[in-house]
Amino acid sequence: MPTNPATLDDLVTLRDWLRFAVSKFNAAHLVYGHGTGSALDEAAFLLLSGLDLPIDQLDPWLDARLTRPERQRLADLIAQRIATRKPAPYLVGKAWIKGHPFRVDERVIVPRSYIGELLVERPEALVPDADSVGRVLDLCTGSGCLAILAALAFDSAGVDAVDISPGALAVARMNIADYRLHDRVTPIESDLFAALSGRRYDLIVSNPPYVASAAVEAFPPEYRAEPKLAHLGGTDGMDLVRRILAAAGRHLEPGGTLVMEIGTGREVIEHDFPDLPLIWLDTEESEGEVLLVTADDLASLDGGQRRPRRGTHRPRKGA
Repeated sequence: MPTNPATLDDLVTLRDWLRFAVSKFNAAHLVYGHGTGSALDEAAFLLLSGLDLPIDQLDPWLDARLTRPERQRLADLIAQRIATRKPAPYLVGKAWIKGHPFRVDERVIVPRSYIGELLVERPEALVPDADSVGRVLDLCTGSGCLAILAALAFDSAGVDAVDISPGALAVARMNIADYRLHDRVTPIESDLFAALSGRRYDLIVSNPPYVASAAVEAFPPEYRAEPKLAHLGGTDGMDLVRRILAAAGRHLEPGGTLVMEIGTGREVIEHDFPDLPLIWLDTEESEGEVLLVTADDLASLDGGQRRPRRGTHRPRKGA
């Protein structure tokens, strides 16, 4: 999408470009949800990132006059966002969780897990004794963001970052290198627990695929830009969630916990595991989407005393 030369002359300040971007995004009916929730938030993130400015500091720069190369850069980013419908983090190669930057590209989902907030702000809510955490597993690690945040939250812990996708693990390795955590965070290619025989952890965190197949097929372009594998959770979205619940007990130390984000699947999982005591952890932006279950309760499930109940139910509409 070529830029009208007059645009570069007429739009001088960041405020000018912010207004222009919001108008263009609204006219194009873009979809948000990859770290932003509106045209204004998306425009602010994209423009500040394009200028190498802090993404949480818009006001100090609003009336700054931009050089012509800077204006051209912003014009190109705005045009790319509209033409490609790719989420803004893919265009700038970076996403943020609670002030922590992570490299991203189309080999990984754009990180936006609610578990990230818990690891940064309330790690003590995830385990009985945060100081005693020695081993952590991040299952379905993607970009490695939760594995890295876990290493930062539990500074004596070793972390295994597991994903089935070699491409995702390549991105995770770059992020691990950026945070200089090679000696504490280990990327492992595995289909869930398949390559983890004999390994046990004090904490398992997971943000697995949990979107129903029909919802994935109906995704708008912004969500189709992400790896399908990172979203696809089967007919009701809960296939991998069930597999993780069924096997996690064999990989937790006594007193350990599993913390997993499952989207809007609470009703389904509570139906399928009626006797499993699940604790639901709320965050600033979610309610009833992150579950916590202890090793003791999972052990009894794994031992066959409690088996998933499958039947007819009405799952909540997936996001």
